[in-house]
Amino acid sequence: MKQIAQFFLVGLVLLAIVVVYDGFFILEEGKQVVITQFGAPVGDPVTDAGLHFKMPFVQQVEVFEKKILIWDGEPNQIPTNDKTYVFIDVTARWRISNALKFLQAVNNETRAQSLLSDIIDGTVRDMVNKNDLIEIIRSSDWSINTMSETTAISTIGIRPKNGRDGISNQVREIASKITPQYGIELIDVIIKRVNYIDSVRLKVYDRMISERKRIAAEKRSTGEGQKAEILGTVERKLKEIISTANLEAVTIKGKADAEATKIYGEAYSQDPDFYGFQKTLESYAKIIGNNTSLVLSSDSDLYRFLKSVSGK
Repeated sequence: MKQIAQFFLVGLVLLAIVVVYDGFFILEEGKQVVITQFGAPVGDPVTDAGLHFKMPFVQQVEVFEKKILIWDGEPNQIPTNDKTYVFIDVTARWRISNALKFLQAVNNETRAQSLLSDIIDGTVRDMVNKNDLIEIIRSSDWSINTMSETTAISTIGIRPKNGRDGISNQVREIASKITPQYGIELIDVIIKRVNYIDSVRLKVYDRMISERKRIAAEKRSTGEGQKAEILGTVERKLKEIISTANLEAVTIKGKADAEATKIYGEAYSQDPDFYGFQKTLESYAKIIGNNTSLVLSSDSDLYRFLKSVSGK
């Protein structure tokens, strides 16, 4: 009887250990749990971190992430509205918003990633098909003028509507209407990279070169125009300066000549004979040289002074 009691006590201890081991579970921060009984969900999801109880053996816990997860799609070759093929590489952030729905509709993250690929890739393809290339490659804060100078393919005369960021937001809005039925919240969708296919890339490079040449020619033309304008201004100002200087020189020279004439006049008025004699001597110095021969008339002023010198 005593042995039976000991066995019973040992059994109770083992049962208590099993109940404690399988009946309690610790939920980590950033996790959430759905309790299932024979595969069927029981109650609401457990989202608070800490120690929780479940029926041992009968109930099981399905653990899911509560934090934000990353979906990274494969690059796809998609035609745009203007029939240009591009590679689009897209990524997205999502999280499990309702663990119970997620368990019932998706069951695990691997299937969720595959489901998101179908939803997001299809939505991205639809949006790319509806937009021209300029809308896909430009950022939403770029203007059409900036695009014409910085990108090879631009559409002159077409007003931008969305831009890459706008298209990403539209993809998220459309896809996020589908994901809640799977217990998934789609936080955002981002176009990581847009690239041209090989058959288009060479044409793009040619357009880029042509665009740069056009811009360079325009800049050179503007520079030549500014150069001509500057040279014209310099030449005009130079002529004005020279004209002003010549006018001042003529004015100064005229004043000097007038002053000299005045002085000559005053000197002549004091002694006209002496003044005439002096001017005649100056003329002798200029006219007569070592081998100079003069033929003078008898009434010449030069001859008059020479005759007075000779005493005749």
